[in-house]
Formats: sequence, C-alpha cells, structure tokens
Amino acid sequence: MHGEYKVPGGKLVVVDLDVEDGRLRWVRVAGDFFLEPDEAILAIDAALEGAPADTDAVGLAARVEAALPAGTVMYGLTAEGVAIAVRRALAHATDWTDYDWQLVHEGPQQPALHMALDQVITEEVAAGRRPPTLRVWEWGAPSVIIGSFQSLRNEVDPEGAARHGIEVVRRISGGGAMFVEPGNTITYSLSVPDALVQGLSFQDSYAYLDDWVLGALGDMGVKAWYQPLNDIATDAGKIAGAAQKRMVGPDGGPGAVLHHVTMAYDIDADKMLEVLRIGREKLSDKGTKSAKKRVDPLRRQTGLPREAVIERMVDSFRGRYGLTAGKVGEGELARAQELARTKFSSPEWTARVP
Repeated sequence: MHGEYKVPGGKLVVVDLDVEDGRLRWVRVAGDFFLEPDEAILAIDAALEGAPADTDAVGLAARVEAALPAGTVMYGLTAEGVAIAVRRALAHATDWTDYDWQLVHEGPQQPALHMALDQVITEEVAAGRRPPTLRVWEWGAPSVIIGSFQSLRNEVDPEGAARHGIEVVRRISGGGAMFVEPGNTITYSLSVPDALVQGLSFQDSYAYLDDWVLGALGDMGVKAWYQPLNDIATDAGKIAGAAQKRMVGPDGGPGAVLHHVTMAYDIDADKMLEVLRIGREKLSDKGTKSAKKRVDPLRRQTGLPREAVIERMVDSFRGRYGLTAGKVGEGELARAQELARTKFSSPEWTARVP
C-alpha cells in the first residue's frame, strides 16, 4: 500500500506498507522533508511497525513522537503528517495528479444558479460522469450567501439587503455568511472524488484542499496560511473562507466532495455591515473588535487587477496538477437552471432555518 500527504506549508511525506494479520508491516517512510539525526527515520519506521491497522491518526502520531531520538529536528515534517500518510495508504487514497482536471470559467451568472451548479457538478463527479473540476465563478449580481444551517434572521438585515439590492441565497454547505459583489469577490469551487481526501479528518481535508491556493498566493507575494477550521488568513487579516459538502455516489457508492472558497479581492465594508448582522461573539474569537479589520482584501495585498489574480491562481493549479479547459454541459446547465428556480430561489429553502 502506498500513501502520500503534503504537510500544509511543509513537505511531501510518502509511506509504503503492508498489512498482515491486522498489523502494519514493512513500513517505510520517505519524502523531501529534512530530518536530523539520520537514525530518526529508522525510529519512525520502527514505531509504526506492528501497529494495529485500525489505529487512528492521533494514535499513530503518538507512537512516532514517543520513538523519536532526543533532540530530533523535523523541518517540513510532523508526526501528524506521517500518521495521515499512513491512514491515506490504508484507505487507498488517490493523489491530485491521478486525475485529469477540468477548468470551468464562464460568464457572469446569478447567485442562485451558482448554488445549483455547485450541487449538479459535484453530483456528476460523484457519479463518475464528469472529471474532477475547478470552477471559477463570475458573479452576475451582488449577494449574501448564507451557510446551510445558519438562521436567516440572525445573519441578514432585510432592510439593508433591500436598500442595496442584495439577493440572499442559501448554499448546500455549512459555514458562515459571505458578502459578495461582482468585481470585488473571487470565488472558486473544487468538485473532487472523495478518494482524494480519504484518510484525512474533516479539518485536515480543508488544509489539504486549500494548500495549492496558498502556494499561488505566495507566488504573488502574499504570505497566507490555513486557519482552522475554514479560513485563509494573513498577518493583515482574513482574506478567504471555505466550506464543504460531502455527497454520496449512486446507490451509496463512492461519492464526491464540494470544497468552495470565497476570497475578498476588494470590499465595501460599510455596506457589508449594513447587510450582515455580525455579532460581537463571532468577532471576539477572531481577536478583533471590528468587522472591518477582520478582512484585508487581495487588491491591496497583491497590487494586481482581479483578472490577473485569477489568472495566476489558475496557472498555479495547472502547473501543479494539470488542467484542461471545459464547460458546463447542456444537460448539467438545464438541471442547474431547474434547481435554481425550484430550490435555491424558493423562500422555503432560503428560510429553512428562519
């Protein structure tokens, strides 16, 4: 069995192993990380040898930590990263480069249609009828996107939304409300087979699926990091929020994961505060007293036009994993349009949590 895991902000960890009588055998850890002293790699292998195959990542990491020689220095490597690579080997997880990725980047569309396209495209990936897809959104109207489980009345000021012509839509994923305006927002979705995140905890899957965009931002001079559970942050403040939805495949078979990210290229903070009801409690755990200070747009941090930021992000993804141009199929679009009308534009769905 073979498993790979790139430690967020670190290096690639590779594990090869067998399982005999329910225990790990012939474990070999490798990678492009740095480790001192040399014998530490043998200690890691020995710590994992004979471990029960059902040991979770926490238990495997503890075995590794306990076995490291005194004074061990790991750079680009963590005990948790080794453990995750083991779990991914045992789960027969796939890697980014195992797939032929498709890019969908089309013209501006209405918010409800974007919600529907996320559902339809991910369902198609789960069914095996569409390759893993990176979809870059273009917004046809300003909107507030609320999470699947958020209270409508607690999140949105209806008078402020009406005054500014802001449509409110509810997405299928959890997480918090996002204030978006055309030209000020960069949003993308990843629709991926769930095999890509096998062996990862829910939290680890966020970091794993966000890692490529951290690299792309770094190439633009923005030092960003994953901030649990679902934010991308810099020293100057939050720049993006992510959300996920897991979908089962046909007849309960292997499914797919929807992972979408909204990034603040620019922001009208005064308008946002008139539309969103951002409570003090929500701000307090972010270490700031002002909603304006929570978000620091990419426009200021990169000095680049929005289109250039998107182009560089796409080029970075293509350089890492490969990416061919695609489009939404006619059947997919028809289904999405129907869902946008019957579900995502309906008061019953939008106010399903009043």
